[in-house]
Amino acid sequence: MFLGVDGGGTKTAFCLIDGAGTIRARALAEGAYYFGDNATGGVDHVVRVLEEGIGAVTEAAGIKRADIEHAFLGLPGYGEVPGDVAALDDAPGRVLGHQRYASDNDMICGWAGSLGAVDGINVISGTGSMTYGERHGRGVRTGGWSELFSDEGSAYWIAARALNVFSRMSDGRLPEGPLAGVLRRHLALTSDLEVIDVVLNRWQGHRSEIAALSPLVGEAAGLGDTEAAGILTEAGGELALLVDSARRRLDFSPDESVLVSYSGGVFRSAAVLDAFTTALRSSATTYELRQPLFEPVVGAALYAAKLAGSPLSPAALTALRSTSEITPTENRHDTA
Repeated sequence: MFLGVDGGGTKTAFCLIDGAGTIRARALAEGAYYFGDNATGGVDHVVRVLEEGIGAVTEAAGIKRADIEHAFLGLPGYGEVPGDVAALDDAPGRVLGHQRYASDNDMICGWAGSLGAVDGINVISGTGSMTYGERHGRGVRTGGWSELFSDEGSAYWIAARALNVFSRMSDGRLPEGPLAGVLRRHLALTSDLEVIDVVLNRWQGHRSEIAALSPLVGEAAGLGDTEAAGILTEAGGELALLVDSARRRLDFSPDESVLVSYSGGVFRSAAVLDAFTTALRSSATTYELRQPLFEPVVGAALYAAKLAGSPLSPAALTALRSTSEITPTENRHDTA
C-alpha cells in the first residue's frame, strides 16, 4: 500500500494505491501552504492537515497507518525556507507513526503524475510556475522564484500582466480592447482607479486572488483582444524556456529526445498550450511532448512505490490508468 500526498495552496489531496494499480482510497483536506498568505500555524498546520487526510484514507481503506509500506508527501514551500526543512521532514512521522516516507516539494507530484515517474521534465503552471525533471536519479528544479519577481507563465504572472495592460488602456497609452471591459465587469468597478482598492486593499495583494483573474485574459483574447492574446502567447514561450533550462541542467545531450509533460490550471488555456507546444517544436533540440498520464496526487503515490523499491509494473500502471486516466484540464496543480 502506497500513500501519495499532493499539497497545495488551497487544498491537499491524498491517495492510497496498492501494488496491483488499484486506488484504495482518496481524500481532500485544506491547503498545506504554511507561510505567506495562507500562514495558519506554521509547520503545526501541516501536521493538522496530514492528520485529517491520512486518517480519512486509512479509515476508508480499512487499514492501519502501519500498513502503509511507503509514502511520498509533496509539500508546498518545501525547501524554500532552509530553516524549516527539518521540521517539515519530521511532520509526516508524527502522523504516520513510522519513518517509511519521504517529503519534498509538491513539484515532484506533478512530474511523477504527468510522466509516470520516468526520466523527463514536467512544467507546472498554476498560481506559480516551475519545472522539475529527473535523469538517472538526479532531480533538478528551475523557476518558482516567487511571484514578486519570477513565476513567468503562471496564472499570477498572466493576471499581473493583464492588470498592467488594463492600466495602460485606461490611460490611453494603449488602445482600449475587450480586456478592459472584461475586467471592469468582473471586478464591478465604479471607476478604473478602483482597481487599486480592489487589488491592494480588499485583496491585500494576495497572490491567489490575483491569479484567479487569469481566465479572464483568455476570455478577452477570445473576444479579439490582441494584448490579451499576446500575454498568453508569451506565457507559453516562458514555460518552454523553463523546460530548456531544466534540460541543460540535467545534462541531456543535444541529440537526445527528452520526454516533456505539463500540469497546472494554466494549461487549460488552449492558447497557452499551443504557444508552449510551438516553442518546444521550434527548439534546436528534440522533445517528445506527452499529455499528462495521471493527476499529481496519483503521481505522488507512484513515486512512493518507486522510492520503496517496488515500482508498479506495466500491467499495474495500465490498470491504474483505466481507473484514473485524466484529461489535461483535470491535471490541476496549485504550486507555490
